[in-house]
Amino acid sequence: MTYGKVGIAMSGGVDSSVTASILKRKGVEVHGFFMHLPLPGIEKHIERVKAVAEKLDIPLEVVNLQEYFSQKVVGYFIDTYMQGLTPNPCIICNKHVKFGCLLRSMLDRGMDKMATGHYARLRADRQNTPLLKKGIDPKKDQSYFLCRLTSDQLKKMILPLGNLTKQEVYNLAAEMGIGSIHSPESQDICFLAGETVASFFEKQGIMNMPGDVVTTGGRIIGQHQGLWRYTIGQRRGLGLPDITPWYVYRLDAGNNRVVVCKNEMLSTQMVVVRDMLWTRDEPSYPFRIFAQIRGSHQPSAASISRESDSLWTVTFDKPQRAVTPGQFAVLYDEEDIVAGSGVIDEHIVQNEEREP
Repeated sequence: MTYGKVGIAMSGGVDSSVTASILKRKGVEVHGFFMHLPLPGIEKHIERVKAVAEKLDIPLEVVNLQEYFSQKVVGYFIDTYMQGLTPNPCIICNKHVKFGCLLRSMLDRGMDKMATGHYARLRADRQNTPLLKKGIDPKKDQSYFLCRLTSDQLKKMILPLGNLTKQEVYNLAAEMGIGSIHSPESQDICFLAGETVASFFEKQGIMNMPGDVVTTGGRIIGQHQGLWRYTIGQRRGLGLPDITPWYVYRLDAGNNRVVVCKNEMLSTQMVVVRDMLWTRDEPSYPFRIFAQIRGSHQPSAASISRESDSLWTVTFDKPQRAVTPGQFAVLYDEEDIVAGSGVIDEHIVQNEEREP
């Protein structure tokens, strides 16, 4: 297969480094591109990426995306929490920044394709529509975080690591002589740099916004200092002594309340989603799928039906715990291909038992 010139989204990590090496070994002309984002310690990060590019003997360009990242990703992160929802900034960054601005920068500089170190696969259907498929390593699959990419974006992508396990990538890095030059792998949201959401908000000048902690029956049993300090299913940090633990059930932004419940109320089988994006034509309903409701969640069998012009209902075969509004529901078919995705809505359908 002829790729032409390929831009590598370089992070300095082992995945993007091995991606560049794999393509270069195949005789592909590769150019490294690094996103300059408003992150702590970014200058040191740039130096590490330069060292990797020098070791690989490929050109590197640093693309300044600080302002756009702040608007599209950090702004979304803050706004979503302020609405009493839980954001997923990595999905938004992939759509708008990495496979948006960075991809356009690569194309403007003469690249024909963009390659990244994501653990996912691409496949074309009979109409040559590109489809996103899970990577073969179930522990590292990242198709969930690429769920909002369009066909036009997927057409420009190369994902060399989708058919490899993480251990195989580490082995390749050692074989290629780059096993010790890449930066450590991070699992955190990049701009938090290990700090809590609460401390990040404080640095943004967002002070405490006290409100009531209430039961599902409306009984006030405590106080909170800001909805962004909580997420659905959270137990720690509530400070609500009782015979059995309390858990966060819902964040009521309209009344600035944290609604809590007992463990048995955290499971539901019916979830409402909005902003659906289908990878192909919208299916006939009800449509059987496997739905993943957060990055760490194992997809579970379900069916999806359309309720209105803007809302869909996902009905799981088995109850799911701590479904979180604001997160993305990613739908897979039986071949592990992303069929569509939507945002989990504030309204979760279930037979809610109120306390007396």
